[in-house]
Amino acid sequence: MEDLRAHFPVLERIEYLNSGTTGPVPRAAYEAAVESLQRQLTEGRSGHDFFEGCLARIELLRIRVAALMGADVAELALTGSTTDGVNAILGALDLRPGDEVLTSDQEHPGVLAPLGSLRERRGIEVRVAPFDELPAAVGRATRLIACSHVSWHTGAIVDTAGLAAADALVLLDGAQGLGAVPLDMAALGCDFYAASGQKWLCGPNGLGYLYARAELAAGLIPAWPGYPSLADSTKALELDLHSDARRLSVGFAAPHQVDWALAALDVLEGAGWARVHERAAALATELAERLGERARPRGRSTLVAWEVPEPEAEVERLRGEGFAVRDLPGQGTVRASVGAWSSERELARLAELTCS
Repeated sequence: MEDLRAHFPVLERIEYLNSGTTGPVPRAAYEAAVESLQRQLTEGRSGHDFFEGCLARIELLRIRVAALMGADVAELALTGSTTDGVNAILGALDLRPGDEVLTSDQEHPGVLAPLGSLRERRGIEVRVAPFDELPAAVGRATRLIACSHVSWHTGAIVDTAGLAAADALVLLDGAQGLGAVPLDMAALGCDFYAASGQKWLCGPNGLGYLYARAELAAGLIPAWPGYPSLADSTKALELDLHSDARRLSVGFAAPHQVDWALAALDVLEGAGWARVHERAAALATELAERLGERARPRGRSTLVAWEVPEPEAEVERLRGEGFAVRDLPGQGTVRASVGAWSSERELARLAELTCS
C-alpha cells in the first residue's frame, strides 16, 4: 500500500494513528478544496448554474456514500456529523414519557447527550447495559436501541444480529464503522445508521451521513427541517418534504467540503475498498497481538486500545517518538486508529515502545 501512503503528506513526518477522531488529509482532497474555494473567490457564489452545480455534486456524494454503505441512495441523507444524525432520528421518532431507549456503557457523548436531552424534554427512560450484553437487555418497554456499531473505547463490534432480532428499532452510531469496516445495511439489520465523514473517509469536518430504512424514513417528520429537506421549496410552510431519507437532512454542505469529500473517496476507491478494509483490520489485529494482555478486548475493527498508568503522558511520549495516538478520557487507555495506509514496520515499533 505504498501508493496509498503517498497520498497522505502527514505520513512523511509522523505515523498518523488518530483517524478515529479525524482522518489524515489526502493531497488530492486538499487540492480539490483549494480549487473550489478559488472558483468561489474569483467567480462568486451566485447564479442558477452555481447553485445547480452544488446540488449535483451533493447528489453525487450521496450516491457514492450510499453505495459504500450498501444502501439505496433514497435511504441516505447528508448531515453535519454523526451526532447530527443521532439527533435527527431522536427528534423525528414519536418517543413519549415512559418509552425506553436502551444504550450501552461504551457510548460516545454524541449519543449520550442527545439521549439526555430527550429524557429531559420528553420524559423518556434511558437504560444503560453492558455493550456485549445489549440484545439480552432489551425489555418490553424498549422502543429504541441506540448504540455504537464499533465501540470507540475498544474497537469491539456490537452483536448486530442480536439487535436486529429484538422487537425494537435500532439506531447505530457508525462513527467508527463507515470507511473502517465493510458495511451492508440490509445485512446489519439496523433501522438507522449515523456516521461522519472526517474520520475513516478522510473528508472534512462538517459532513455526516445518515441512513434511514426506506419504509421508515417516509413517515418521519424532521424536528429540524431546512431547504434540503424539502421536495418543493415553494411550499415550505406546507412542509412539502422529500418522500425519502433526504427529509432528515441537516444543513447544506459547502461546495469545497463536498469536493474535498469526493476527492478523498477517489483516493480510497483507487486503492480498492475491499483491500482498504482488509488491510486495516489485519494491521490492527497484528498490533493488538503484539501488545498482548495490555490490549483491551476488541473485534475485527480498526481500533486498538491498551491500558497505561498515565494516558496523557504516554500520548505525549509517543508523539515524541513519531506517533499520533490519543488517550480516552476516564478509560485509562491509549488508542491507536489503524488505517490501510499505516506502516507495518512502524506499528511493530509502536508495540515495542509500548511494551518495553
